[in-house]
Amino acid sequence: MRLRLEARTETARWLVVATPLLAAALTLASGIVMFAALGYDPAKALTSFFIKPIENVYGLTELAVKATPLLLCALGLAVGFRGGVWNIGAEGQLTMGAVAAGGLALAFHGEEPGWLMPAMVLAGALGGAAWAAIPAFLRARFNTNEILTSLMLTYVAVQFLGYLVHGPWRNPQGFNFPQSRDFGEAAIIPLLMEGTRLHLGVILAGLAVFAAWLLLDRSHLGFQIRVSGSAPRAAAYAGYPVSRIVWAGFLAGGAMAGLAGMMEAAGPIGKLQPLISPGYGFAAIIVAFLGRLNAFGILLASLLVALLYLGGETAQIDLKVPPAVTGVFQGLLLFFLLGSDFLTRYRVKLVRRAAAS
Repeated sequence: MRLRLEARTETARWLVVATPLLAAALTLASGIVMFAALGYDPAKALTSFFIKPIENVYGLTELAVKATPLLLCALGLAVGFRGGVWNIGAEGQLTMGAVAAGGLALAFHGEEPGWLMPAMVLAGALGGAAWAAIPAFLRARFNTNEILTSLMLTYVAVQFLGYLVHGPWRNPQGFNFPQSRDFGEAAIIPLLMEGTRLHLGVILAGLAVFAAWLLLDRSHLGFQIRVSGSAPRAAAYAGYPVSRIVWAGFLAGGAMAGLAGMMEAAGPIGKLQPLISPGYGFAAIIVAFLGRLNAFGILLASLLVALLYLGGETAQIDLKVPPAVTGVFQGLLLFFLLGSDFLTRYRVKLVRRAAAS
């Protein structure tokens, strides 16, 4: 007897919906085993990780704040992923969006013009899109592997930000810390609820969900993107231009990631510092696939992954667990999601070995 993988002729729709739930359940089960192996009470650890962070209004607002950059980045990535464009550089595009918006805020520091905030929103989106245009051009013009170019440019962006806050943009009154001046009041996103960090960007992110849904599921360009990703030969036969899909995927992803970077810099942080994101651009890849590249699915997935960030911080305080636990949960979630997806396309079959003659 031996095991053989057999491709499914078609995938049941309920399997597509059920596999993210299965991946989340398996991640939770693995977390129980992991905490027990580390010597922690699993019930107490999971309560600290998944319940305590959102047991009050402040915790729920923090969940929304952390979900916002994940949601924006994942929505942008989903546009490219649906078209077979593998933009892995959302982290760098987020960073460059923060640089572009932050540079504008610092340029008008102390002047407080009323148009500054809308200009920063535009600058953040354009900064991220411009950074994404580099791998888009290389892919469209030279057929360069966009996974490598977009990923490598992330480290260039982070180093560029580091140069700025250690050098020309460092706060002269900042006691030599590598950070810029605090943004002025006109360059800070307005709060929605006093006593919390909940800001207007959360509402803008919610509007972006509907915009992404309209683009991907209700527009002709979205139809071309879906066909190009699922059936490249059919797209070529229909005459859909590959370069347009590549540019659309990268520019949408870069603009949304840049907007997320702007909201981080002008929201919870309020200045530029060496690291704007704890890895939102990379975690957004998990969010996009966990949400099945669907705008509303991504909204739910972003809340789950944001809870992992919040839970990791709470567990570090309450249980003194290592900071890497958050990354372990994200890795487990991706591992089980990929495994579940594989089984939706293939079935495991037990076959008898042929008798020896």
